Amino acid sequence: QVQLVESGGDSVQPGGSLRLSCTASGRTFSSYYVGWFRQAPGKEREFVAGITWSGGGTFYADSVKGRFTISRDNAKKTVYLQMNSLKPEDTDVYYCAADARLRCVTGSYECDYWGQGTQVTVSS
Repeated sequence: QVQLVESGGDSVQPGGSLRLSCTASGRTFSSYYVGWFRQAPGKEREFVAGITWSGGGTFYADSVKGRFTISRDNAKKTVYLQMNSLKPEDTDVYYCAADARLRCVTGSYECDYWGQGTQVTVSS
């Protein structure tokens, strides 16, 4: 079992930056793929970024490439999402998710474990 808790969501102006954190409990977190997703009310959930268990592989949605960076610190059981050059269309609830299978961060984006979400609002 893995429990995930997101933090770092806030309200910022366009062009600003935020760093989201996803902290996990569970002994096997270092062997899990972790992804960040976002969803607004009435919209489908959207994949944002993903990272392999070692951190050696990363994946990004086209809409965030060059602006967002995903990283992880397995010793701290934490995955980060550094978001720069934020735009109003980045406004959403951001969720982290984890799974032992690669499909969580590429392909079907099906993940076994989900956090409760953190709100990001980009507005002037």
